Amino acid sequence: MRIGLVLIAAIVVGLCHTVACAAEEDSAKPNIVFIFADDWGWGDLGCHGHPYVKTPNIDRLASEGTDFHRFTVASGVCSPSRAAVMTGHFPARYNIDGHFAWVPSNARRNMPDWLDKDVVTIPKLLQSAGYATAHYGKWHLANDMIPDSPSPGVYGYDTYGAFNCSGEQMPVHEDATNAIQFIEQNAKDGKPFFINLWIHEPHTPFHVVPKYRWQLRDEGLEENDEIYASVLMHADERIGEVLDALEQFDVADNTLVIFSSDNGPARAKPEAELELTYDTATGAGFGIAAAKGITAGRKGYKASLFEGGINVPFVVRWPNKVAAGKVDDQLMISAVDLLPTFCEIAGAKLPDGYQADGVSQVVQLQGKSMTGRSKPLFWKMSGHGRGGRSESYHWVSYCVAHNNWKLLASKDFGYVELYDIVHDPYEEEDLNDLKPGVSSQLLKVLAEWKDSLPAKPDAKNYSKLRVSPR
Repeated sequence: MRIGLVLIAAIVVGLCHTVACAAEEDSAKPNIVFIFADDWGWGDLGCHGHPYVKTPNIDRLASEGTDFHRFTVASGVCSPSRAAVMTGHFPARYNIDGHFAWVPSNARRNMPDWLDKDVVTIPKLLQSAGYATAHYGKWHLANDMIPDSPSPGVYGYDTYGAFNCSGEQMPVHEDATNAIQFIEQNAKDGKPFFINLWIHEPHTPFHVVPKYRWQLRDEGLEENDEIYASVLMHADERIGEVLDALEQFDVADNTLVIFSSDNGPARAKPEAELELTYDTATGAGFGIAAAKGITAGRKGYKASLFEGGINVPFVVRWPNKVAAGKVDDQLMISAVDLLPTFCEIAGAKLPDGYQADGVSQVVQLQGKSMTGRSKPLFWKMSGHGRGGRSESYHWVSYCVAHNNWKLLASKDFGYVELYDIVHDPYEEEDLNDLKPGVSSQLLKVLAEWKDSLPAKPDAKNYSKLRVSPR
């Protein structure tokens, strides 16, 4: 009897030790907060030299971390850019070449009606590694006008509040409040967490809070500039609240925080008149005339595959891992790299048969290696207009970047431009005529990639609204 009691006691102690070790291992895993803005231009930061926009909290991130200047997203518009982040794949693999709109528009553009809910995603993988996962803010991997689209929760989130999705639309300014509550709960539970904080700003409509305009009243700005600056300041303040919460709940030192944007800034035509507009997901606000984003000299804007459309802010803070107060203008990192990078950080195993289009950048983010990319990057969009004209940025349908070269091509590959993107990040000198061999090789690589893409979406990702009523 005595031996039996001793054995039971030993088993209990062993189990307790195992549970304690597991809890300690979980608490040691870094938390990840990924802040993804909407149409935030490379130049729309105080730390990037904006003449009047004030972003003290994002600037603080940059001073406490590294500002990576060569980050690119996988599209010049929203939905494909977000699909790449979620899946680690180029969005053309899923026929997601533009933004998700209402069903007839998706069908006309040979797109599905939502991101396949069965694909591998960051939150699913991090869940499998013991993380609590949450999404707050914009979704747009479907659309609020498609009521039968999957909710964000089925993609691997334990909890979410979102807009541009099916179901109830979260008010756009409640993103930080929800994120802070999630941080507090998981900090108390000692559980590692992952948050996608996908903020609305500075996408139209511009939902202005008066106090931020009042702060700018003595700046002498035109009304449109004042509106634009005020929404960025409001977003920056909410980001600051999240950063403060990480400090308050004593998890900041073990949290990787990234600020970025889904594409370059929208830009109003000079003749655009200021008016109120309405969005079914976010409500009423000022329209496109107040879109005053800048790219700090990069060519093109939103919906372009020139650098102004895809080269966006990428500020990384990870205490004692990523260097503080540093600017890195060499590391070529892409949105498709985030899934393998986050998984390596979290200790999440990639599934058998899954092959990311990106590569893990953990050691590169920490400045331990300057090895170049082993894989080329590809883009596909619906270009329009003719290339070779001044101020013509939207003719590009395909693009490939590898090593220091970037090739942009029209839909039929009949017109191309070639840039040494390392030494010419502003794409000022087209080298196609001077480097025909480079262009020819990149066109071959691009054609092979193009041929690998599906002809049409998987019909399981079509809304029932595609069936015409009888």
